[in-house]
Amino acid sequence: MGIIDEVRETAGPIVSLGGGFMLDGATTERGAAFGLDFGEYYALGRGGVLGDVDASVVADAFVVFAPEVVTMMWNAARLLREPDAAAQSYSQACQDWGRVHFAHAENLDEISSVLAKIVNAATTTDAPLFSGWRTLPLPSDAPALVAQQLHVLRELRGGLHGVALKAAGLTPLEAVMVHSPAMAPMFGWADGDLATPTTKAAHAKAEQITDELVAPAYEVLDEAERARLVVLLNDLVAATT
Repeated sequence: MGIIDEVRETAGPIVSLGGGFMLDGATTERGAAFGLDFGEYYALGRGGVLGDVDASVVADAFVVFAPEVVTMMWNAARLLREPDAAAQSYSQACQDWGRVHFAHAENLDEISSVLAKIVNAATTTDAPLFSGWRTLPLPSDAPALVAQQLHVLRELRGGLHGVALKAAGLTPLEAVMVHSPAMAPMFGWADGDLATPTTKAAHAKAEQITDELVAPAYEVLDEAERARLVVLLNDLVAATT
């Protein structure tokens, strides 16, 4: 198995586990206690690492969302809370999710050690959310730490995927329609069917480009470490409650 294969094999666990807290009921409750509804908390919490910026900056970073929806959520939330405070709160929601869902997982210290190498090795200016999340304080307990590290790496792949979509000639709307058409309304798009043979092929190309763009960060690991990470993350998925 080569490095591209290993990046591809770990992508699923990173995306699913790294974003697991976002739709969790406990996160919604934390947001409500913070004074924001689900969409406001998502926008200001996830995007707050970018600072007190114009909504257009956040919309660009969110890649596959309809810009007007991001603008609405960000501006509404920004009237109520500060972006940096929201980012800190959102990271704590991520950590608490890990404490609950990774409570019985094994090898968390080993997973954290390997993930830290990748996070620290990544050098990119094309994933601003990754760059921002990488600067947030890390918790000391392994379940929370692994959850936050997985989210940070999710933002790395997400940002680079935006670059790959452009390279493959896909619009954000087309990308959503090909990958998860049922979720189009969640991303602010109307229902539709843009999954043609052409867009499907372009999406497959974008995934390949994304793997290639992420791969340099994995070069910090030797072959045995990369193979071990595939096993560890698949085991973590199986152990997640």
